[in-house]
Amino acid sequence: MIIIYKQLGDIIKIIITGGACGFLYERRRRRIMGNNTKKTLIVVDMQNDFIDGALGTKEAVAIVENVKAKIREYADRGDEIIFTRDTHYEDYMETNEGRHLPVPHCIEETEGWEIADGLEVPGAIYINKTSFGYTGWGDFDLQDVEMVGLCTDICVVSNALIIKALYPEINVKVDARCCAGVTPESHEAALATMAMCQVDIKIGRASCRER
Repeated sequence: MIIIYKQLGDIIKIIITGGACGFLYERRRRRIMGNNTKKTLIVVDMQNDFIDGALGTKEAVAIVENVKAKIREYADRGDEIIFTRDTHYEDYMETNEGRHLPVPHCIEETEGWEIADGLEVPGAIYINKTSFGYTGWGDFDLQDVEMVGLCTDICVVSNALIIKALYPEINVKVDARCCAGVTPESHEAALATMAMCQVDIKIGRASCRER
């Protein structure tokens, strides 16, 4: 595992790369809520390529303002915010995913890999993940989680179920108004799957069609 610190204006990025090696880090002091439960917002893959780039759609664009408002809500309270970034390399087309989805996207350090403008906030943690689900969530002290982002039926559901399996006693929520799926049908199916696994769903509709 590699931890990289980057200064970008007034934003200090903590970037975690690699597998599920031990990691537990408190980026900043938080305002503790009444029940002393740490609240975490996980923003899944809100990257340019999934919004208006290689795999972008109008449905993905449509959720950006909702996601921005959600991030601001958590930032204003001083809660923990984690961004995940789908991360591929120049050999993407030779990978298993590349053979199933032959559209290069989210190539590290390209514009398409970057988080969409206006979403980043100071003090956020960044995770570069090379597969749908990040397997290192057990190294975080997650206590109350809300998830938003792209796509509902691939990376959101993958990470929600990993977190729920690792932390069966915590509240895990997904705001459907801040998510979009590959199709409207698969978006709804993923929400239903998560609900069956006791992930709380805030109802809303959006879709992110794969080209």
